[in-house]
Amino acid sequence: MATSSQEFCLVAWGANSYGQLGQGHEEDQAVPQLCNKAALRRKTVRVLCGGGGHTVVVTDDGEAFACGHNNRGQLGLGHTANCSTLQHFSGLNQRVTNVACGWDFTLLLTDCGNLLACGSNVFGQLGIGHDTSHSAKLVLIEDLKERVMNVAAGLRHALAITESGCVYQWGTGLHSQAKRALSPNPVPAHLNSKVPSLVPGFTQRIPYIVAAGSTHCVCLAGDGDVFLWGSNKHNQLLATEPFRATPAPLERSLLCGEKVVNVWSGWTHVIAQTERGRVFTWGRGNYGQLGRLLADGPNSEHQSADNGSKTFLPGEVNGLFGVTQIACGSEHNLATVGERLLSWGWNEHGMCGDGSLADVFEPRLLPGLTPLVIGCGAGHSVAVCVENMNHFT
Repeated sequence: MATSSQEFCLVAWGANSYGQLGQGHEEDQAVPQLCNKAALRRKTVRVLCGGGGHTVVVTDDGEAFACGHNNRGQLGLGHTANCSTLQHFSGLNQRVTNVACGWDFTLLLTDCGNLLACGSNVFGQLGIGHDTSHSAKLVLIEDLKERVMNVAAGLRHALAITESGCVYQWGTGLHSQAKRALSPNPVPAHLNSKVPSLVPGFTQRIPYIVAAGSTHCVCLAGDGDVFLWGSNKHNQLLATEPFRATPAPLERSLLCGEKVVNVWSGWTHVIAQTERGRVFTWGRGNYGQLGRLLADGPNSEHQSADNGSKTFLPGEVNGLFGVTQIACGSEHNLATVGERLLSWGWNEHGMCGDGSLADVFEPRLLPGLTPLVIGCGAGHSVAVCVENMNHFT
């Protein structure tokens, strides 16, 4: 979190087809550039998050601002016109504490534990249960009857943990894969629901953090076990079956027997940090999103059913020991280690910020930036940094 509203700058880079970089234009940027933060009125930024083509900023006083793609109302502004600079969410009468962005929808968590949603509802990802195709205004997810503690958004599905330790899932984005994989057995309700549906498998567990990929789900329990379910197309579940309907714990031996304290997910890869500060990655590795040169031994590589794309077992990422923040885009990542900002992965639109469009296969320093808060969209990056105007002149 930025320590003073007068000490930080907001920068963004990568894909910008819809103005999601908040810089007043729609041109991709291969290096970090200053955003137009006039709407923030010198507020301190708490959270940054991005979707398929939009960005959401949450400030320390609980306000939310957004820019970028708005064709389904995912900016929560009451209309569907794109915006290339940050705009204030309309109709907010609660303080926002966190945000999760799917491809074309947005979920806002408030300080009283309510979950508000806007954007596309074609796959039931707003969790409101009826056939409205989209909502450009924030709506309350009423079926979550108790306080929400943590939330995640995938491509077309969402997850939430409530105060009593229940995990809920909604959105039908996993249904087609589940139907093919599980046939002739029926698809469980939580994989095909337009309202929050209880996810089984967490009896006598304390869910702590949820994360979501394009078609898979991750949940970290308080005891350090990681649970995975959904599609295993890219070995992101580290399972033998192509699809897993219900959560199953990851074998700790795959992470050197260590307890996990944090998890993140891109579309097809997973990142875990252990209590010793080590960072492990697994899943799809074609674009460098695993952050390591993939020569980890004869058993590390597996062939995916996806046109022979390479997927990998967990391996430790060098240079990320003691990381304090990680953010995942679809296939790229940001991390803060000390006062350093690092990036790696898919770089077609310059989202790794190194000035090139070549994929980055190991964490690479972005010089001249001291990060405070980081966030990723599918193909773009954003960060709050200690202000150093000389870096941008």
